[in-house]
Amino acid sequence: MTQPALPVGRYPASLFANIAQKLVLGVGLTAGAAAGYFATAQLPASPTRAADLSNVSSKRRDGLVDIVEKVKAAVVNIHSERTLTHNVDDPLRGSLIQPQRVKGMGTGIVLDPRGYIVTNFHVIDEIQSLRVGLVDGRQLSARILATDKKADLALIKIDVTSPLPTVPLGTATDLLDAEQVIAIGNAFGYEHTVSIGNIAFKSRDVSLNKEISYQGLIQTTAPINPGNSGGPLFNKKGELVGVNVAIRAGAQNIAFAIPVDTMIERAADMLSSRKRAGLRHGLILKDKVDRLTEESPVRRVVAIDRLEANSSAASSGFLAGDVIERVGDIETRTSIDVERGFLERVAGSKVSVTVRRAAETIELHVVLQSDETRASVVPGDAISRRTGLKMLPVGREIVSKVDAQLRGGMSIVEVGVGTQAAKAGLQKGDVIIGFHQWEAVNIDNVLFAINHKDLATFNPIKTFFLRDGKVRETQLGIAE
Repeated sequence: MTQPALPVGRYPASLFANIAQKLVLGVGLTAGAAAGYFATAQLPASPTRAADLSNVSSKRRDGLVDIVEKVKAAVVNIHSERTLTHNVDDPLRGSLIQPQRVKGMGTGIVLDPRGYIVTNFHVIDEIQSLRVGLVDGRQLSARILATDKKADLALIKIDVTSPLPTVPLGTATDLLDAEQVIAIGNAFGYEHTVSIGNIAFKSRDVSLNKEISYQGLIQTTAPINPGNSGGPLFNKKGELVGVNVAIRAGAQNIAFAIPVDTMIERAADMLSSRKRAGLRHGLILKDKVDRLTEESPVRRVVAIDRLEANSSAASSGFLAGDVIERVGDIETRTSIDVERGFLERVAGSKVSVTVRRAAETIELHVVLQSDETRASVVPGDAISRRTGLKMLPVGREIVSKVDAQLRGGMSIVEVGVGTQAAKAGLQKGDVIIGFHQWEAVNIDNVLFAINHKDLATFNPIKTFFLRDGKVRETQLGIAE
């Protein structure tokens, strides 16, 4: 019977005990047998002479060593916690729901020096806390910004005081059978574990279970394990070619990665101001990639495919086919870079965009606009109609007294009688701090949650709020 593929994300902390035992005793050996085995192991009869190594290269620092040193700082280790509940029969009190805290882990790739990180969706699915470890040993709290369940990708954010390194984005379109690749990840909690393998198949369709399947994955022989999920797969030029996502259960060295080209498209969409904060620039983008020769570095450019009607870009002199070279102060080679240039800006921001048109370089401008789909309804009114709540944002100083990691919240100033919010038990004075997996710091966060494309799968939405100095939870139904 064919074994299913398995995601390589979180797993119960109890596995550590088993791992430790196997490391001490040796797989398949009892304690006594292990002791006997090691006692009888023999050393070579005589030491190897230096003269015997005369024909062996003394070079230890090869290209793979250099690549790992250059890229590992852009790889992060992800640690999470989630709560599982199960029924426990108590002879005195009947059936009880017993919560259990489960630790998980995964890996992430830095996409932007300000702390924007891509990982797998299954790494952060239904977690209650999220922490990121950097190569220098720092441990930072993280929050979920956007998810793409279908692609099994997610975008998370950490706050950093200095820029983080990023990795060169390659392509999976020209991978070679048997080409050597490098994986780096948080394998079984062993941070920044490096493993080497080869391309086994360039485009493999894989079924995880009856509900989840992947198309066009890279199959590799690079050994990866639970905790590698969301981590990078590099080629020998140090270019990112894939995001590790799954292994074949019961097999040896059969692993799978999402092609970097797919990740670029989906991550750009998650970074998009259109998705992130209800703003739009009006540029519809197309990534292009090629190589001059098989051994040349990858060449990536991002061009304008078309312009949204009635958008700022449509009236600012842009043309389909223009190659975008810079947005603000960010040089652009992919659609991710373009969206990075618009990050953390507000409605009305005027952003310079440099394009190449034939042999000419032109500087144009985009003014970020509110999304037309929300322009006809005041956002606060839309939230009130669908939830029964009227809210105002509050700052970190209000909520950090309960939890220092909180950055702000939405204070309830009115609860409509008989509304979904009233049915959920929410009250005036409560401060909402999160919906489902996302923080609620401002009105855009609320709109993101209630307008999410997958809302039907988690409606009523899990709502976290503060009352009497404690974090509480309820289920809030969102009306259509």
